[in-house]
Amino acid sequence: MARIQNVDLSSRLNQPRRADMSSAGDGGDGVAADEVVLEITDASSHSTTSTPPPPPIPVSALDGPLPSPTVAVRADRSRLIESSSYFSALLGGSFSESGSGYVQISCNLDAAVQVLRYLFEPPAITHENFLPLLEGALFLAVENLLVDCERWFRTMGSHSSSMLVPLDFIIEVWYFAQTHGVTFVQDVCPGYLAQNFVQVISSRSFAGIPYDLLCSTIECPHLTVDSEKQLCEAILFWVSASIRPCEQLVPNSADSQPFLFSKVRVCLLPLGFAAGIKRNWVEFGNSAVCMILNLLKDSLQALLGTDADDSLNSYRIRITEYSKKIVLSGCPQLTTEFLYISVLPTDLDAIFKRRLASSYSQGHSGIFSLYVELVTKAKTVSFRNVHMVDLSKCPNVHFGAAIDWLALAFPELRTFRASHCLLFQFEDLQYLLLTCPWIEEVDLSIDLSIILPKYLIISSRCEARSEINRNMSSYYKQSPYRTPIYPVFSKVSKLTLEGRNDITDNNLAEISMLDKSLCYINIKHCTLLTDDGISKLLLNCTKIHSMVLSYTSFGDQSIQTLCSLDYLDPSESFPYHKDEGPSAMASRLQELHLEGCKGICCAGMSQLVSNLNIVKSLCLRQTSLTDGALCNFVGSSLEYLDISETVVSMVSLAPIIRRSSNLCYLKTTGCRNLLSEHGEVQSVNGNKYGGFLQEITSTCCLEDVELGWAFCPVRIDDLIPSFSKVRKMTVGLGTTIPENILHALPDICPFLESLVLRFQVISDSVVRNLLESSMNLQVLCLQYCLGSLTSFGFQTKAPALSILRLHWVTPWMTNNDLTILTHNCNLVELCLSGCKLLDSSSQEIISSGWPNLSCLNLEECGQITVDGISSIFNCKALEDVLLRHTGRGIGRTIITDAIRELPLLRQLALDLCDASEGGYDTPNNPEGKMMRSVRMSRCKSARSCFDPRVEVSSSSKQVHKETIVLEWNSKQLRTTVVEERL
Repeated sequence: MARIQNVDLSSRLNQPRRADMSSAGDGGDGVAADEVVLEITDASSHSTTSTPPPPPIPVSALDGPLPSPTVAVRADRSRLIESSSYFSALLGGSFSESGSGYVQISCNLDAAVQVLRYLFEPPAITHENFLPLLEGALFLAVENLLVDCERWFRTMGSHSSSMLVPLDFIIEVWYFAQTHGVTFVQDVCPGYLAQNFVQVISSRSFAGIPYDLLCSTIECPHLTVDSEKQLCEAILFWVSASIRPCEQLVPNSADSQPFLFSKVRVCLLPLGFAAGIKRNWVEFGNSAVCMILNLLKDSLQALLGTDADDSLNSYRIRITEYSKKIVLSGCPQLTTEFLYISVLPTDLDAIFKRRLASSYSQGHSGIFSLYVELVTKAKTVSFRNVHMVDLSKCPNVHFGAAIDWLALAFPELRTFRASHCLLFQFEDLQYLLLTCPWIEEVDLSIDLSIILPKYLIISSRCEARSEINRNMSSYYKQSPYRTPIYPVFSKVSKLTLEGRNDITDNNLAEISMLDKSLCYINIKHCTLLTDDGISKLLLNCTKIHSMVLSYTSFGDQSIQTLCSLDYLDPSESFPYHKDEGPSAMASRLQELHLEGCKGICCAGMSQLVSNLNIVKSLCLRQTSLTDGALCNFVGSSLEYLDISETVVSMVSLAPIIRRSSNLCYLKTTGCRNLLSEHGEVQSVNGNKYGGFLQEITSTCCLEDVELGWAFCPVRIDDLIPSFSKVRKMTVGLGTTIPENILHALPDICPFLESLVLRFQVISDSVVRNLLESSMNLQVLCLQYCLGSLTSFGFQTKAPALSILRLHWVTPWMTNNDLTILTHNCNLVELCLSGCKLLDSSSQEIISSGWPNLSCLNLEECGQITVDGISSIFNCKALEDVLLRHTGRGIGRTIITDAIRELPLLRQLALDLCDASEGGYDTPNNPEGKMMRSVRMSRCKSARSCFDPRVEVSSSSKQVHKETIVLEWNSKQLRTTVVEERL
């Protein structure tokens, strides 16, 4: 244990001898024989004035305000000699000061004071006094204090629940230890930062970490991050912050990059994130994307081709004893092998590789045997602190074996997310609940079905998907698809199945066996479910207090179940209902979303609303809601209210707003009757819109608003302070926001993150001011807006902007304008409509400027696809692509090409007008494990208004006739023809 290594103690001891002690006296100044007065002068003081020494004070007075730069302290001579080698030599040796009662010392005043307090009245060591104590202990050679400092620092370094000390403190101590050779600090710091790395990177001081400390931290085996992306982001941020201004144009020249970047396990980065790196770090980003794409082609070959020492470290997910979350979302290259590698001891690497090679040669049975063997050998490798695992957008994971891995590695798993994993079936859910008994929250949501009940379906047919290998776990080997959920073992309280239109009433009956635990369920757009099936679920799972049932068959039967009073056991009621006896389930609901539920009659809606007593989140968008029903609502706890596209008026809405003092989310777009009261226009102080505006500004402090009819502010003061905390705002048809209000939005809403303007009058000054002044603005959507908007409005930096949707507002946009946009903002979503001046060169501008795009929608955009779409395929992270009327040059194999080239693609929308060969092939390709839907709109030429038998020329506007929709779920492909343009 090295405590004073490399500290030149003799130089410290010689320092007082150089001071002029002749004037200090020889003890005849009233100082007791067993005491000594230490006159301590701060060595950093440059004062040249000659002032008399301050009167001596006892050590007990050192905890109060002290004179500066000199303090005189009366202390016990024997205690000083016993505790400090410095004072032992100075006061008990052959120095001239040994017999003196007054000694002068020049050193760090704070350090000396802290040491004296420690010697006589020991204080608790904290991060605030640690460094002075350590410095003083070294200077004055206080061995016991050095031991205590080391003990405290090592104890502090063993804590990992959260950062117990500021990062600034660690950095300061690190620099001090390097200067003074305190090796125990250098031993502790990397490990402490490594195990608390998630908190470290969130600190403002992270960019100030010394390079050698950061390197040691990253190399530490205890390095704990939620994902490889988190580590890579931290390194990129640190390197960017450390680059000198003159190097900013050539960031790849920084000396610190090669080593730091080499520590990133590139094969575990999300594809979208890796693609985004190319924007600023071209070489590193390209190599990352290439490695991920190569793994997608043949991950087995990559695993078997590791270096000669059989190390698989570069493929291991970072999991330590301090890990709490494992986030692998967006990694299509991830396979089950990666999961098992991460929980294998390193001495099994060579065995694993040999077994893996032989298993693949034996087919599915060999792979199954491999996993059984791994489970046996790796039983002791588990991480009980990990409570959340996210495998979303990981289509190449075999979920049967992955669930076995979850049970093996994380025996106390609480949350599991696998959203956008289309091949995750209901049987997998059953096995998950059986295998992971502690699990409480499951998210299996996928994209919603494109086809809504309101659309007219011309024809529809289904075909089964190609057989998916399911022999990847002991569950499927022993009891395929037949094991029910055992509620006695289940603790699931929150279940999200949004978009799963392959879930049936029978599946819902299985879920209803979770009656002892289920509190939240989201079955939005599960279109196969009937009102009867939902009603039975509600009848059994009476603990449910939050439901998202949008676009389902929820109707009057389910309402009767919710509102009945005789099927609930009083002992199961919430505490605030115990004195009232049995109560309707509806009266205990906290969240209810019924958007688009068309099966509710007016009487049923009225009955339901009248029972919602304590609801906090209520969505009745696109339902049969009327004033009569809404007037029955008596709750006062609302925080979220969405009544968009209903016929309610201020008669019913105003009292609700008045009562709901906690209302933060209000959505009323499409409510035309808000302008009326009893069929007549209401007038308040001469302003017919005043009622609505007065209600929301006098009661609410909003964070998310969607407003249209009846919302018409005239003065900026009308919106302050009710809109001062708004983060998301949508203004639609039914109102026109004055330019002065739009221009002042950054001041009215300083936290604004998302702004959607539809049918508004806008100008360059408004847009430019928004981009320049709204520092948090991430989403900007302009739809069908009027005004004198030009390219000048977008010629400004907007570093936070990530989503830009410009629908029919920028017909002037050229390739030059597009290039300027790529320099000014880093987008992940771009939607353009009506940009007729764009051409095939626009593709390269888009793909090179925004390589990490996840969504690209182009409609009526000139001739962008006249030469094909090869450059669009360079945006490897695309998940949603829409190309309509963008040039007749798209090949017949576009669907299979897109599935092959874009591993994360889930939605593709095309126009048959753009097909270079008259149409597109539509295979049921099992390789498209992420693909959810393909839409193909079919057009017909507009006919002459004088003679319907005569078609207008090909240059005339095309009229959309119908849409062919291919929609995949976990079991089948459904092909539907809809008489709509979707």
